[in-house]
Amino acid sequence: MGTDSYADETTVGDRGSVPVPAEIRDRFDIQPGDKIRWRLTDDGDIELEVVNQRFGAFEGFEPIDIGETNAADEHNLSGAQ
Repeated sequence: MGTDSYADETTVGDRGSVPVPAEIRDRFDIQPGDKIRWRLTDDGDIELEVVNQRFGAFEGFEPIDIGETNAADEHNLSGAQ
């Protein structure tokens, strides 16, 4: 951030956790479940990248109809009729 940017201070917890200030969360749309990637540059600076992880792995897939099932079929994993 530049010299005219917002500045805040947080405290590292006992287990290494660091709270992200609310203004930073709001500006970069950081939500629960998102990840922050930390990188050290060759110059000794720290770069952060926000990785949105708030949706399931199959969020974009459409369900397909595989036929009607009944209660007896739902528990028959062996394939026997």
